[in-house]
Amino acid sequence: MEREIKHDGSPIARFHEYLDAIESGRRVAGRLERLAVQRHRRDEEEQERRGVYFDEDELDFTVKLCEGLKHSKGKWAKEYIHLEPWEVFILGSLFAWKRCDTGKRRFRSGLVCVARKNGKSLLGATIGHRCFAFDNEQGAEVYTFATKLKQAKIVHEEAKRMARSSDWLSSRVTVLRDNLSIATTNSKYEPLASDSHTEDGLNVHCAIGDEIHAHPDATLWDVIDTATGAREQPLVLGITTAGDADATESLYFRLKDYSVKVLENIIDDDTWFCFIAQLDTAKYDESGAQIAEADDWTDEAVWPKANPNLGVCVFLDDLRQKAKKALEDPAKMLDFQKKHLNMEVASYETWIYPEIWKTNAGGDWYGADGIKQEVMDRFRGRRCSAGLDLSSVGDLTALVLAFRTEDGFYDILPYCWCPRNNAIGRQRDKRVPYMAWANLGQMFLTEGDSVDYGAIINHLLWLREEWKIQFNCIAVDPHNARATITELQEKHGFEVLEHQQGWKSMNDPIKQTTKLILDRKVRHGGHLPLQWCVSNVQIPANKTDNMRFDKDKSREKIDLGVAMTMAIGREVIIGNAKPQRSFYADNDVEFST
Repeated sequence: MEREIKHDGSPIARFHEYLDAIESGRRVAGRLERLAVQRHRRDEEEQERRGVYFDEDELDFTVKLCEGLKHSKGKWAKEYIHLEPWEVFILGSLFAWKRCDTGKRRFRSGLVCVARKNGKSLLGATIGHRCFAFDNEQGAEVYTFATKLKQAKIVHEEAKRMARSSDWLSSRVTVLRDNLSIATTNSKYEPLASDSHTEDGLNVHCAIGDEIHAHPDATLWDVIDTATGAREQPLVLGITTAGDADATESLYFRLKDYSVKVLENIIDDDTWFCFIAQLDTAKYDESGAQIAEADDWTDEAVWPKANPNLGVCVFLDDLRQKAKKALEDPAKMLDFQKKHLNMEVASYETWIYPEIWKTNAGGDWYGADGIKQEVMDRFRGRRCSAGLDLSSVGDLTALVLAFRTEDGFYDILPYCWCPRNNAIGRQRDKRVPYMAWANLGQMFLTEGDSVDYGAIINHLLWLREEWKIQFNCIAVDPHNARATITELQEKHGFEVLEHQQGWKSMNDPIKQTTKLILDRKVRHGGHLPLQWCVSNVQIPANKTDNMRFDKDKSREKIDLGVAMTMAIGREVIIGNAKPQRSFYADNDVEFST
């Protein structure tokens, strides 16, 4: 059934109407959309600590001025725009949340992801005009950007038509072919694309990226983001439908993955806004104790999750016709799922969802300076197996210890290292909080551009000598590790087992680790880099035979997840205490009993 649409109410009333509808369940919404509302509520409660505040007058001003613009085509041509409650939520969030210290906007960048025909171009053009004409910004440079100039002009043409149809704008804005300008503020509003060769010399105040899923990489986004440095309250916003599932290097997956981590409170970023309206890939109870199946895309009841404007500019009869054709043609099915249900048709899926992972914490083991002393004391003298993933010299290196308890639990003690220069760069460019983790004592930084493998060896020796930890063995990915393996074995007397990363050798450890996590038998204490790595792991969808972790398909770094799995896999074998042949041998030999 199409939802009832209300076309009255003040901006702030519609804002709260949206919040209440999501929280009460009156409006059908996906998990990520609900998390966006939960984040807003959390920020309301914590605004003093965060140094932000919500300016209701700014919300009222922004919505009213945007609704002073007019539609330019379709059945509402020449009528004033009316923003739906979910659109008021987006505009209100972007413009009304402000910083206490400066009074400027809190959000500097973000992602809005909804199915097609839900008014993305209209929303993008409206946001562009808000920053172009109403920010009192001298020399404001506002852009709509895409990979191709033709695509960038779609939102820009909408903005041009708005300018012509608005009495206020038409009297102040000069409209040219690919340029809007305001002489009194020396501001401009233009389309921009990778193929236009005009990215140099930008001084961006606002940029709206159209159909971010079409960007093969983040090159143009990074150029634009870098060009905002001279502005006090810039805004770079991607507006898109879902991207292809296997395009893991694309800009869409970079922004989507980061947004999900912000919504799930894995990454804390007060400058990043995200609104994602999609069908759910999986469902959980409140404790995260049970995984349910993903939404059935043929069920009309879930279609509003991806189509917040269902009944406004998206219509149920049209979706029904397209769904019927999709059921008869596999190619049309994928097209319908991606474009109209905002689904990423995936051949890979998340290994362990954050809700499940967090229920395995077993307490809060970490303080402001790393692992708490009383927690570390519990590991003194205990026996364990270790997993070591040295990765490349300039990347994340991971060591994880797995301790089996008599009652069948596995306590996980992770350590990781990164070159300082790399950590600074990744926090700056990829927004991964390496330096924050280092300040919390949960990541070690080595000087220069490459990891000092000697620091890892010294740490193992410190654990053995200072804490009397007894190592059953250290399972090591032999890639990049030959010299380290030799030193650990021959000089320091550790038992080292080479653990290949192929299908056969990783299958059993992955399945054993997965079962233990789902059974709540793993305790990790809330180590943040480990949580991040685990959330990045992607595994083949519906894969039931041999399994392995594919770093190329995963969203980001997974090294701690790999090391943990090797450590648990080895400790399970030792715990079972049965004669068996090791699967950590050379040539990727499959484990057998």
